[in-house]
Formats: sequence, structure tokens, C-alpha cells
Amino acid sequence: MAVGSSVGTDRAAGVARLGLAEDAVVQVVGWDDDGDEEFLEAVGDHVSEVIVGDVEDVVDAVLVWWRDEDGDLADGLLDALAMLADDGVVWLLTPRPGRPGHMTGSDVKEAVQVAGLQVTSSISVGAKWQAARLMARKTGR
Repeated sequence: MAVGSSVGTDRAAGVARLGLAEDAVVQVVGWDDDGDEEFLEAVGDHVSEVIVGDVEDVVDAVLVWWRDEDGDLADGLLDALAMLADDGVVWLLTPRPGRPGHMTGSDVKEAVQVAGLQVTSSISVGAKWQAARLMARKTGR
């Protein structure tokens, strides 16, 4: 029981670090059975609505679950931006080092830059996944 409580507390802390408002609508892309289901459920318990797959309206955040074999990450990030609110945030979730599907930091950095984004922070999402908060790059005038 103590182990489960600790894991639940860790996931709740991870969800809190996402910085999502309770009335947020969150789109989830790239979800597969290797994702952290308990973390996703914790997100769903925290926000107004979680939509897995395509959306028809603007969302406040997008959780992008991505693995090395999922294809071109830059294209995936650009797709994630399509229905994102102007002040929305993208969280890129990738497998931790040593896990199947792990992406190198340089590959992630390159794709993020190509998509016109920048990493603003990173968090742990359970034992298998890590997450990076992505925002539009600030441009000078």
C-alpha cells in the first residue's frame, strides 16, 4: 500500500508541475499502450477534459507522446500546434534513456527548433517517461 501511495503521489506531483488549469482542455496525441496510463488518468482527474486523438476546437494544452520510431518529430510537433490556443502549451513526452523508443537530446532539440519551439522546462513522468514543456520561441523586434 505504501508503494502505491508513493507512486500516486509522484504522479499527482507530476501533473501539478504541468501547470494546467482545472478548466483546461487537453489533447493527447501519439498515445499507445506503452504510455503511462496512470499519469494520463491523473491528468484527466485534474483538468476539465482530455481528448485522445483529433480535436475540432482549440485546446489549452497538447500532450505529445513520441518515440524514436514514430517518424519525424518536427512534423508531429507542427501538427500538435494546429489546434493549440495562442497561450497554450505543448508537453513532449519521450521515453527515458535506456527505454525502448528513447530519443537523443540532440534529435529532440533539432525537431523542437524546426517546429519553431523551445524547451522551457523538463519533468519526470514516472519510471519510463520524461516530459519537456515547449513554447513558441520569442522573437526580437
